[in-house]
Amino acid sequence: MALPDLTYIAAPMVKQSDAPFRLLTRRYGTTLTYTQMLDSHKLLEDRDYLEFHERDLTLERCAWSGMDKPVVVQLCGNDPETIVQAGKKIQGLCDGIDLNLGCPQEQAREGHYGGYLLAKKDWPLVQSIVFAMSHLLQPPTSVKLRLCPSSSPASSTIAFATLLEQAGASWVTLHARHVSARRRRQGAADLDVVRALKKALRVPVVSNGNVRTWEDMQKNKEETEADGIMVGETLLGNPCLFANVIPDPVRISLEYLEICKELPDVATYKTIEAHIKHFIEFQCSRRPWYNKFRAALSACEGVDDVEHLLRTKVTRWRGRAARDDHEACPDDLEYTTA
Repeated sequence: MALPDLTYIAAPMVKQSDAPFRLLTRRYGTTLTYTQMLDSHKLLEDRDYLEFHERDLTLERCAWSGMDKPVVVQLCGNDPETIVQAGKKIQGLCDGIDLNLGCPQEQAREGHYGGYLLAKKDWPLVQSIVFAMSHLLQPPTSVKLRLCPSSSPASSTIAFATLLEQAGASWVTLHARHVSARRRRQGAADLDVVRALKKALRVPVVSNGNVRTWEDMQKNKEETEADGIMVGETLLGNPCLFANVIPDPVRISLEYLEICKELPDVATYKTIEAHIKHFIEFQCSRRPWYNKFRAALSACEGVDDVEHLLRTKVTRWRGRAARDDHEACPDDLEYTTA
């Protein structure tokens, strides 16, 4: 299977990488999307969990929604057989399977997966996982990692990534920060390590970190010479980043809600609510009405309530005439007045 276009990638984000959001980012320049990190054990042991994520992935196989293709499923775990069996459950619904080697959360430390597999003592285990994935699963295997813990993190990370390349990884994404359960971002990502990794590997390298604007992204590409750029939290506020557009926050919120209504079973209401909060917060967090908006959003009980809030109160707070119609969003979303 050919590798997907790695140019502009929407990162895996817990409870935020739902199919409607992936589709939204695909409309505005994203070339590859990732699911959130999926627990390999739960895919095998929890039928409801498996069926929910199968529904989510089935979206991109529907004829009308080809814009959400390709998509990479990210798995976590520490057992080769479990991860391979989980991968087989979903391999027909994706275009790549990624091994999470960067999750810094406390649950990852307790479960001994994600960023807590970066220590040198675990390298043979991770190699065996990547080898099994790349030889027993149909889609390409990739890895997403952070800096290895050592006295020389750059050289250790490059050595580890080289082993994973040899084990069968088709591309490597590096978030060049250290793992910390308390502080997910300790300082800026070290782009010099990404650049050195790009020079050391034969497979493509994707840079993750230090991107808040279009200019940041161009600087990252120039400094690292990476094959692609992965962006996470900044896309939550501006899903149009890869198109170099700052959208009207209400219009982009309404567009997302329309996708959610077309796909009612692939995003929980909590996820939808969180996305709307991010879209509005990105440009409006310092507006005098923002706290009223948050309180009103919390009082909503469903998608229709949120849409009504956006079209009436939020529109009035922004100094525009309230509109209750369902007029389609204009094609031109470049509107920066909050």
